[in-house]
Amino acid sequence: MMHADFQHFQRSFGHHLRDPHHAPRPAGVSSRGCAVYQELVFNNLCGFLDACFPVSRQLLGEVRWRRLNRTFLRDWPQHSPWFRDIPQAFTRYLAEGTIAQPLPRWLADLAHYEWTELVVDTLDCTAPPAASEGDLMQRPVRVNPAMRLVRYDWPVHLIGEDYRPRRPQPTTLAVYRGRDLTIRFTELNPLTLRLLTCLRQPGMTGQRAVEQLAAESDYPAAQLLAHAPPLLDALRDQEILLGVQP
Repeated sequence: MMHADFQHFQRSFGHHLRDPHHAPRPAGVSSRGCAVYQELVFNNLCGFLDACFPVSRQLLGEVRWRRLNRTFLRDWPQHSPWFRDIPQAFTRYLAEGTIAQPLPRWLADLAHYEWTELVVDTLDCTAPPAASEGDLMQRPVRVNPAMRLVRYDWPVHLIGEDYRPRRPQPTTLAVYRGRDLTIRFTELNPLTLRLLTCLRQPGMTGQRAVEQLAAESDYPAAQLLAHAPPLLDALRDQEILLGVQP
């Protein structure tokens, strides 16, 4: 088989595996052989989706979940050869794809939240040296690098079997990995989110971050400086902040 012919066969075979009801089976391939490959491809895909999105799967129900898995395989282009990129592609499909079946409005946000937990769990990063004791206002602060700050239209951290929101509720979360390697989350208000963003700048002290925050907002600097020490201590207790630069 010539090179061009082989590429054509690969594309045809791939189209058939993803959409066997509409893409014809390539000539020379048995229906039994195709069925085996179809099952392998779909089951492998489902394995990665099931592992990353257990809550979404549970709340949607098995039948609707599998139907969604199939339309994702059929309709959404996969550009990465890495299996680990499948969950991220699925979140994009939910957010951007044209999906015929009716889905809960919060599903895309919930799935992204579940994927973010996986991302944080597998982040390859080393925590910088940090002294757990020290003045967070006066010394450079060490922020936990195994963390993602995310915003959603829905309270994704509350969604479950006993709670399915009917109206949007803007929510900001810090999703991070603790020293014991567990994945945790904390809900943030806009000021705390901005404070953490400032603290991520190299060499930033708590006081400098608060002063920068005051300059950007309508809050009096004195008021923010008074409330900052207990807030920073609480963030350190939660391991969102690791401490201060030694």
